[in-house]
Amino acid sequence: MSRPSKTEYWKAIYWRYRRAPKAEKHKILNEFCRTCHYHRKYAIRKLNGPPPPRGKPRPVSRRTRGFTYDPAVLSILRDVWEVAGYPWSVRLHALARLWRPWIRFRYQLTPEQEAQLLAISPRQIDRRLQGFKRHLAKRIYGRTKPGTLLKHQIPIRTEHWEVESPGWVEIDLVSHSGNSADGQFIYSLNLTDIYSGWVETLAVLGKGQRGVLAALEELVERLPFGLCGIDSDNGGEFINDHLLSYCQTHRLQFTRGRPYKKDDNAHVEQKNWTHVRKLLGWQRYDSRIALRAINALYAHELRIMMNWFQPSVKLLKKRRVGSRLVRQYSPAGTPLDRLPKSAALDILTQQREKLNPFELAWSIEKQLTAIWELANEHHSPRQVPKLKLGYLFK
Repeated sequence: MSRPSKTEYWKAIYWRYRRAPKAEKHKILNEFCRTCHYHRKYAIRKLNGPPPPRGKPRPVSRRTRGFTYDPAVLSILRDVWEVAGYPWSVRLHALARLWRPWIRFRYQLTPEQEAQLLAISPRQIDRRLQGFKRHLAKRIYGRTKPGTLLKHQIPIRTEHWEVESPGWVEIDLVSHSGNSADGQFIYSLNLTDIYSGWVETLAVLGKGQRGVLAALEELVERLPFGLCGIDSDNGGEFINDHLLSYCQTHRLQFTRGRPYKKDDNAHVEQKNWTHVRKLLGWQRYDSRIALRAINALYAHELRIMMNWFQPSVKLLKKRRVGSRLVRQYSPAGTPLDRLPKSAALDILTQQREKLNPFELAWSIEKQLTAIWELANEHHSPRQVPKLKLGYLFK
């Protein structure tokens, strides 16, 4: 029985119930409960309550809110979202403020449009971009083989990172093997700083212990801060005498996560997706030409874009409220802005002001297109769409 039908039935028997003797009320109440499937106490309150209104109910007039944001502003916001690689709303909100000089120059913003672009909230960004968001299929190919040597000399770290300065990093390898793990193919070595979120990446051909250590030394030279400690998974490319001797020589803390517990290296695992897999996909790269092209992208435009122009948030603390886990995050900021104040930081900040993120995005898109053509299609997934990051320039 529908709700309007129940209301009509209640109106029909209300006055009959109120005027009926006690014995008749008992029968009407039973009939009302059976017909409308009401609880008996609820039916009594409804029949003894206020009488039903007479006539048709007056329509409730609701004020319709007009459009707050100009469609041109929303179009610009969508373009910036695509150029930046589809960041989520909190990061996009901070990114719009960071990119404001270049957005103003590129789109010839009026003062009113610029004020609207800066005033839109992250929640409103989610609403406005909801129709354009797409869910990407996520596929993971694990190529990590455990290292059995020296495990007893490398302690396991399971506690939460509580660092107050940069230099404590997590490292990991991302394989570009496609559908086949046979032969030699390219890996991406990812180094992620816990404090600032700074990421350095280098491609290596194979994952030999000496080659991985040489790549790690090159990444350390690129860092704008000193190295204090390294945390890795249990792969044989890290759990070996070469890396252990390197850490002992340079007085670095060397720890590892638990086997089969990716959450122990959650920071670098996240960057594996945003900085590597999201760009290069799951295709196979096994040539030296592809190695040089990927490293040229990692060492220049992509490194600058991710560390200088891409804001991110950090998890500050978690607390449980009843059955819910409430997470508190820091304000969005770039890894460059999180570094401690120093003369080297001032130089990097001045260099950032001279660059245009839109030109960087165009260069990244151009290089990615060339890298995709170097993939070994014979050993790559058959239907892997080329993931365009949205670096669109009309």
